[in-house]
Amino acid sequence: MTVILLRHGRSTSNTAHVLAGRSEGVELDDKGRQQAADLVERIGELPIRAVVCSPQLRCRSTVAPLAEALGVEPLVDDRLAEVDYGDWTGRKLGDLLKEPLWAVVQAHPSAAVFPGGEGLAQVQTRAVAAVREHDARLSEQHGGDALWVACTHGDVIKALVADALAIHLDGFQRISADPASLSVIRYTKLRPFVLHVNHTGARLTSALTAAPPSDSETPPDEAVVGGSTD
Repeated sequence: MTVILLRHGRSTSNTAHVLAGRSEGVELDDKGRQQAADLVERIGELPIRAVVCSPQLRCRSTVAPLAEALGVEPLVDDRLAEVDYGDWTGRKLGDLLKEPLWAVVQAHPSAAVFPGGEGLAQVQTRAVAAVREHDARLSEQHGGDALWVACTHGDVIKALVADALAIHLDGFQRISADPASLSVIRYTKLRPFVLHVNHTGARLTSALTAAPPSDSETPPDEAVVGGSTD
């Protein structure tokens, strides 16, 4: 099973340098709407079986053009929601820099719990559970490998990629997830394979498939010794 982790397009809070969190009504700005429209060309030709998204408006708006082009109904999953930043929600990033917790978020995020909100470790747990569950469901529905899209938020994507790379959550700040970026993970019974991180190009490679080539001598859940032969 292969999931394309899509971060929502640029929002009005991104340009205002405000931590939007779960604030109501945060929409895409003009560039974000163009990024959403461009997704049809970037990934719309791939054999995508399902689109799942965070309940936040900016994610639902991001997947709307793609879902329409694919003829699928997006499924909203609360476990892919933005981090509950609690009392930090809606505050200017410049002001948050002065908070003692900011240093913890940067250097030791696994210990970071936002006042009145949730911890980043909780975020990773819920997001990984959601992706694994959808993987299992789609695998059963489609008889094996399938490609699907999960539209969510920057910190959620970073936590998912960190898990797939088997690195501690404290290392997730080394991962980037820009607005409208694509990060791709193929899950197998043995391990996940990270195929792309923070892809912002015009088109995700047409060679991207849900499984290795059928003529490969290497089992699909094992790594090729010496690297890919493609």
